[in-house]
Amino acid sequence: MRADQLCQAHRMAETVLVLGGRSEIGLAVARRLAAGNTVVLAARRSADLDAEEKALRDAGAAAVDRVEFDADDLDAHRAVLLDVVRRHGRLDVVVVAFGILGDQARAERDPAHAVEIVHTDYVAHVAVLLHLAAILREQGHGQLVVFSSVAGARVRRANFVYGSAKAGLDGFASGLADSLHGSGVRLLLVRPGFVVGRMTDGMKPAPFSSTPDQVADATVAALKAGRGEVWVPKVLRPVFAVLGHAPRALWRRMPR
Repeated sequence: MRADQLCQAHRMAETVLVLGGRSEIGLAVARRLAAGNTVVLAARRSADLDAEEKALRDAGAAAVDRVEFDADDLDAHRAVLLDVVRRHGRLDVVVVAFGILGDQARAERDPAHAVEIVHTDYVAHVAVLLHLAAILREQGHGQLVVFSSVAGARVRRANFVYGSAKAGLDGFASGLADSLHGSGVRLLLVRPGFVVGRMTDGMKPAPFSSTPDQVADATVAALKAGRGEVWVPKVLRPVFAVLGHAPRALWRRMPR
């Protein structure tokens, strides 16, 4: 047996929790972390996650568990998380992958829909991340993965409701990461560009678009390297450094 195989065989198995168990990106990250580990998929209608469970078992997961989780039910967050800890002992990696894109045109006509987007993409994240931070602090270790977006780097007229939620999440997660410094808990903030997948089906891809697998590859590489943030693809970081200074008259005409 090679040294790397021996190390793999003797390392302690981990628990990977995916909040948003149907998320293409979340599942792609989990597949890359699955080998020899327990993966917990948290989603609404968790009984319908057969295909997702099979993908993880095919990727080498030692066990796959499912739990009911509604991101918008803030009052239930803590109980769901503590139940996972009770059943599996601890949380080693938590991938926070739920969210909605919403409909910008509808949101401008219907404030209730705008609030729905902001509630899921910002408020629910704030609530669950604070619960997770407390649990992981008590453990003394753990890794959080939070998905922001370049849509929040500078909010565009074309998707300002979704973009504003991501901008809020980006700022919150950055501050939370600083608050966790020295606790043994690390937070990785991922800023993807346009991702070609179910959420964007039917939309014209933006420049520098990526796939869920490409986002997952970059995310897992950043986790293993101990980084605090990653842009996907990495070219978007200098691009947005420049675009952040674009004149407002030009910026308001930028597409999604």
